[in-house]
Amino acid sequence: MTVSQLHTQIAEQWFEAFNAQDLEALLSLYAHDARHFSPKLKIRQPETEGWVKGKNALSAWWLDSFERLPTLQYIPTSFTANNERVIMEYIRKVSGEADMMIAEVLEIKEGLIVASRVYHA
Repeated sequence: MTVSQLHTQIAEQWFEAFNAQDLEALLSLYAHDARHFSPKLKIRQPETEGWVKGKNALSAWWLDSFERLPTLQYIPTSFTANNERVIMEYIRKVSGEADMMIAEVLEIKEGLIVASRVYHA
């Protein structure tokens, strides 16, 4: 299996864990000091300037999302991977809200996500 195929596999595991709201499985894909940027985070918690760092901060952010949006699901539409990162495109679905197109870049080193950045359409 090539590195880009392994990165695509990590992305697939990411969606499986996220959609199951399996926080432990999701966090297991990340390095201990991973960084994450989200425009939604920047809006909800302006003091962060959109960034969280470390598994504890990621856990708090996703737990809040799962509690606020119990019907939240991500439908993957494409993956583009190389030896350093995978770009995931997906549809954000929440009951009662319009679907949103999203792209997210996962930077991966030694089999773990070290950084991620979300882009909304």
